[in-house]
Amino acid sequence: MPSRFSKRPRRAQTSPRRPRSPWWRRLLVGVLALIAFGLAGALAAWMGACAGSSCPSIETLDQYDPDQASKVYAADGRLVTDLGLQRRTVVPLAEMSPAVIAAFIATEDKRFYEHDGIDWVRAFGAVKNRLTRGRLEGFSTITMQLAGNLWPEEINRRDRSIKRKLREMKVAMRIEAKYPKDKILELYLNQIELGNRAYGVQAASLRYFGKNVRDLNVAEAGVLAALPKAPSRYNPRKNPHLAVQRRNVVIGLLRDQGKLTAAEASRWQAYPLLLSSRDDFSSVAEYFVEAVRQRLQPRFGEDLYKGGLRIYTTLDLDVQQAAERALETQLQAIEGGAWGAFRHTTFRQYLDERADEGAEGAGPAQSPYLQGLVVTIDARTGHVLALVGGRDYDDNRFNRVSQARRQPGSTFKPIVYSAALRAGYPLSTLLQDEPLQLEVPGQPLWAPQNYDLKTYGPVTMRYALSQSLNLSTIRLGMELGEDAVISEARTFGITTPIRAVPSIHIGAADVIPLEMIAAYTAFANLGRRTVPETILRVEDKNGNILWQPPVQQKEVMDPMQAWLMNSVLQDVVRGGTASSSVGRYFPSLPIGGKTGTTNDYRDTWFVGYTPELVTGVWVGFDQPRKIVPNAQGGRLAAPVWTALMKEVYERRPTPGPWRRPEALAFAEIDKTTGYKATPFCPREVHYIESFIPGTEPAQFCPVHSPFGAMGGSPLPGAPGMMAPGGQAADSAAPAPGPAPGVAPGVAPRR
Repeated sequence: MPSRFSKRPRRAQTSPRRPRSPWWRRLLVGVLALIAFGLAGALAAWMGACAGSSCPSIETLDQYDPDQASKVYAADGRLVTDLGLQRRTVVPLAEMSPAVIAAFIATEDKRFYEHDGIDWVRAFGAVKNRLTRGRLEGFSTITMQLAGNLWPEEINRRDRSIKRKLREMKVAMRIEAKYPKDKILELYLNQIELGNRAYGVQAASLRYFGKNVRDLNVAEAGVLAALPKAPSRYNPRKNPHLAVQRRNVVIGLLRDQGKLTAAEASRWQAYPLLLSSRDDFSSVAEYFVEAVRQRLQPRFGEDLYKGGLRIYTTLDLDVQQAAERALETQLQAIEGGAWGAFRHTTFRQYLDERADEGAEGAGPAQSPYLQGLVVTIDARTGHVLALVGGRDYDDNRFNRVSQARRQPGSTFKPIVYSAALRAGYPLSTLLQDEPLQLEVPGQPLWAPQNYDLKTYGPVTMRYALSQSLNLSTIRLGMELGEDAVISEARTFGITTPIRAVPSIHIGAADVIPLEMIAAYTAFANLGRRTVPETILRVEDKNGNILWQPPVQQKEVMDPMQAWLMNSVLQDVVRGGTASSSVGRYFPSLPIGGKTGTTNDYRDTWFVGYTPELVTGVWVGFDQPRKIVPNAQGGRLAAPVWTALMKEVYERRPTPGPWRRPEALAFAEIDKTTGYKATPFCPREVHYIESFIPGTEPAQFCPVHSPFGAMGGSPLPGAPGMMAPGGQAADSAAPAPGPAPGVAPGVAPRR
């Protein structure tokens, strides 16, 4: 019997293999899982969107009751604008023109009467376009916009997150659950911002057309409905052509949605834009008004917005409007290539991009387009007659006049030369304009240059300042000492930090533009600096004076010192760096001033003045970068000053020249030696210089003699020879490298 151990082992049986799921099924499961996770996340975000107190209460809509706004007046009594938290006139929906209601619904929310606060068709369409075309589109309904207005304005500008959008959607649904559609529409049309500082359709109707909203026709309704997309861009007072184009788009939407026939739409699209004569100047001086508001807020608090105050300001509306025109005209010319190839986004391109993206409200904190500022001050009182803090207040509310910190370039140089006169240096003092290198422990060598990369040898202080020479100015500042120059700057009202480094002498330290411009009132007033002021007085609603700030003046220079500085700054305009852009246009107007350009052509300045007015202009980018090749203050900024003053002095009589102090001495000087000229000095080197008594040279020129010229340069030890550190003035040699406190290539300061 065979052993069981001899049997061959039975082969193990395997179970049949189960077929694998097809790939599409696995993909479907994965997609469904992702969708489930996404929906779960969206649901969690939705549920927590208004957790705690993150969303405002809609009960405030029941308490809608505008306060009495304060009125802001120009110096001549014309109404500029009003200040208030609720600056609008409320009217019931039944008192609004049906054309206005239809136009806003057609433009902002055509399914308004069909949705429950959220237009899901638009929402999903916006998501699809974002994914497929990369375009960011808005999908806010009228109710969502009303919900957004419940948050403070600063939060609306700052918070544009997805979480914020979810909160708006949730609040919108709450509003829809509590209020009927007509009430929501009425609240929206009474609150919406419509440019020109008008809120609500009634206020906008009065400001633009001088009539009640119930009387508006289809074309006028289209103008108002065009504004929410971009209130500044489509403001009919600022941009009438763009306003008409956008109005016609609105009328086309009314036609497409069956509210107008094709013939009616064509007729209304051809309707002329007929604006009323302005009842105020809300679209003028917006930066000025904001500066006034900030000045008064700490003193008057909520009364500023609710108390009906009467605020009389220093504003001259004619000068202000001329300043705004002059600045914008020049900036557009620069962007158009009039002053060299412009390789940046223009303001118009920026606005078009914002409109295409459906961007609402203010733009970024730093504008990507070319900016500028203008300030005009009454030299005698300090009253600010005009203030343009930027290009478009609605897009960017940063006031470059008072909030910016910029390098002043050569507009700072008069402070250095004023310190020299204070120290007893006459304007005939010779400075060595020769190559210079400075060595500072731990820093590379600094070899500054003049703007034109040339050197001029021995030059008088008068010539060095009028031609804005860097090398001789640095040597002068170093001889005086940085501490003396900083002290002089403080005397002139400059409060920003200034490091004690040689580069400050050519304007490397940041300044507040208003302070730099106001410093020149000391030259216009022959020694008295005035503090800028924007307010004449504030009255209560009954006419009682609540506050009247006094004129503030400070004597910063002796009249003789001031007259000497003034005479050099007039040379800048007559034959110096501003002669071609300013001086030749005003042959009989007494003008002094100084151009300024910082390294790499990033900032351009001109501060000019007459015996009555001081006006400063700056052109540049918020984020400093080269404007155009060979940008100079005389080319880019000074033309704004010229255009403005042409308008101003068409209405003002020409002032007389500054009166020369009788105590000043004068002498005929040889400008190549700094000594008194003799008959043997060449006639071309003779010039008449004025002196504070005791500072004029006592010796006659020893270089030129009856036996012929003994040399074209001054003898060693001639009066006024400047040499930093006690070394020979011509001993320095050029070397590459940046300086402490200055970026490399600081030459273009003129």
